[in-house]
Amino acid sequence: MTELGHPFRHRLDHTPPHKRPPLRLPGGARLAVWTIVNVEHWSPAGAMPRTVLPPPMGQPLLPDLPNWAWHEYGMRAGFWRFLEVLQARSITPTFAVNGSACELYRDACEAARDAGWEFMGHGFVQKPMHRVEDQAQAIADTVKAIRDFTGKPVRGWESPGLTETDETLDLLAEAGIEYVADWVLDDQPLTLRTRAGPVVSVPYTVEVNDVVISAVQQQPSDEILRRGRDQFDRLYQEGATSAKVMAISIHPYLTGVPHRIKYLEALYDHILSHPGVVMWTGEQIMEWYRTQNV
Repeated sequence: MTELGHPFRHRLDHTPPHKRPPLRLPGGARLAVWTIVNVEHWSPAGAMPRTVLPPPMGQPLLPDLPNWAWHEYGMRAGFWRFLEVLQARSITPTFAVNGSACELYRDACEAARDAGWEFMGHGFVQKPMHRVEDQAQAIADTVKAIRDFTGKPVRGWESPGLTETDETLDLLAEAGIEYVADWVLDDQPLTLRTRAGPVVSVPYTVEVNDVVISAVQQQPSDEILRRGRDQFDRLYQEGATSAKVMAISIHPYLTGVPHRIKYLEALYDHILSHPGVVMWTGEQIMEWYRTQNV
């Protein structure tokens, strides 16, 4: 198949923002901001999805205790800082969670459930969809694990590493998923076509995302504040004409550490100081978008 005929391009229309009907948020709000807290299962037996410390003499070693422990710190300490920061500001995030984490990190998942967070599928373990032997089964296992844990249907999905094969979106729609966060290509929700009907793309981010900021680009600790504030200010300005969506993606082992958490607090305080902003979950953004004349 040629690039021009690739299935990804056939899933959505390419319409410039100025040719779209304006989107209107309730009460004349300009911007919907959603926070995504990512909780993942990194197996000590395998290679780590991310690393902070290179192996001695450049030779990969398994088990990789230093990098596994780096991640585990987030679940033992960082997650609970997130819970405190969000609850103090009455922010309800979307909880992107590996299906297997519902049991592996039961205390954290119970705290998220009891706080009313929206649970979003994030794969069964932290592995690219291209490396999953049976995608349909992995999706089904994830949906079941979250549904059994929360008692609620799973409506949203973020693939590990935002990875999708040509078939992933169809399989997600067939499993009952109604919106995805993988298609990071716009500041407004979009409708994606699948063989099982439409799925909404809720704007996600690879820029105001601590994996990119802290683990990949290795920026200073305050970068999430500087970049997030600039992102918010511009989208807030543009939202006066047609509503926009801003995502903030955080991981407990990165922004949940002591030297970064205050910058997340400062970012939220900057956002909350502005009128005309709704702090929503992905599910709420999807439901609102479906009410728009688009």
